[in-house]
Amino acid sequence: MSVIVHSKKTKRKALVASLIGSSIEYYDYLLYGTVAALVFNKLFFPNFSPAVGLLIALASFGIPYFFRPLGGIIFSHIGDKIGRKKSLVYTLGIMGVSTALIGLLPGYQSIGVWAPFLLVTLRLIQGIAVGGEWGGAVLLAVEYTEKEKRGFAGSIPMMGAAVGMILATATISLVRLLPDAAFLSWGWRIPFVGSLALVLIGLWIRNGLEETPDFQKAKDEGKVSKLPIADTLKHHWKEVLLITGAKAIETAPFYMFATFGVSYATNTLKMPESPVLNAVTIGTLISLFMIPLIGKLSDRIGRKSIFIGGTLGVIIFSIPYFLLLSKKSILLLTVAVMIGYGLWSIITSVMGTLFSEMFKAEIRYTGISVGYQLGAALFGGTAPLIATWLIAKFNGSWLPAAIYLMLLGVLSLICVVLLKTMSERENSASTNNIEPYLADEIIKN
Repeated sequence: MSVIVHSKKTKRKALVASLIGSSIEYYDYLLYGTVAALVFNKLFFPNFSPAVGLLIALASFGIPYFFRPLGGIIFSHIGDKIGRKKSLVYTLGIMGVSTALIGLLPGYQSIGVWAPFLLVTLRLIQGIAVGGEWGGAVLLAVEYTEKEKRGFAGSIPMMGAAVGMILATATISLVRLLPDAAFLSWGWRIPFVGSLALVLIGLWIRNGLEETPDFQKAKDEGKVSKLPIADTLKHHWKEVLLITGAKAIETAPFYMFATFGVSYATNTLKMPESPVLNAVTIGTLISLFMIPLIGKLSDRIGRKSIFIGGTLGVIIFSIPYFLLLSKKSILLLTVAVMIGYGLWSIITSVMGTLFSEMFKAEIRYTGISVGYQLGAALFGGTAPLIATWLIAKFNGSWLPAAIYLMLLGVLSLICVVLLKTMSERENSASTNNIEPYLADEIIKN
């Protein structure tokens, strides 16, 4: 067996590839969420009242989240059996084509019910693609990096969601400067079709990388799993469930502060669209700087303590967030979004590395992808829809939505406290004087 040593240049290239590819995928994916609240309820679901049309548009944003676990299973199988690189090239290509096609779709007035049907179908394909992207991007960064620096490395692809959101909201803010008729007719389509250029750049960078050292080592040692999903669910089902629950407080706030925030501010509070989108852009810019700093800090003080601190912050801030929004002030809304995204950054910065430390290399892609994407399906895409429904159900009161977010925080706290990394489990086995050869069996079961 040969020891694989990569240069600093190769490691930096891996970090860049993980960030750029992840950013492009999330730009494509989040672009839909931003436009759903502004355009799709009018162009693709026009035969309903504004409130019902908005709910359906948000549902079309959320339903594909239930296909993300399927994408996680499909592409993590490729990633754990054939290689991380191959899987990541597939996910990026599929995402790029489906996003461009959304930008070319005729509206309801042109092709009737086929318009919303095709829109949702392409959205489902997006969900499958992004379901396989996250795990591969994280492992591309983490597995190229020495263990004592993996907190920082794992935070880099986590910036992809923030970069994608900045690109999506900034692009929509730009095309929103067009007259309303032009924006609704063709202006909103430009960011979707134009994303193909970014996808080609991402594919070129990813295609030039070698396989990650951890996977190559497992392959050289003959440890590649024949059926990664079966091995994962047989030996690590507890870790998958705990990751699913821990994901709740990262994914729900992200979409509550962004997709739901835009929808609630513009449709319920009747605030102007452009300043609201600008507030989200400012909030995500803050997270862009915070994520790598917190990731680096986690290499010194640990992932769990940071994750727990961020979760407590979101729980405490849930009610003040909605209270600030209810004042209908652009300044206060901007402050609320800035604080919200700051707290989200603390959690998301350590999530990728923390989850990857739960599994061995041969089933790591599958383990983190299935747990992460199940959490995204249950708590992410549904968050804007549930919050909108709760506010409508309780006569415009935002308090139930705030309580819902707080309860998700409590769930995540319980799950992350129960999570144990492989190192913690091995140390526990050693402390209890268990023979080393039994440690693997303990980890498996």
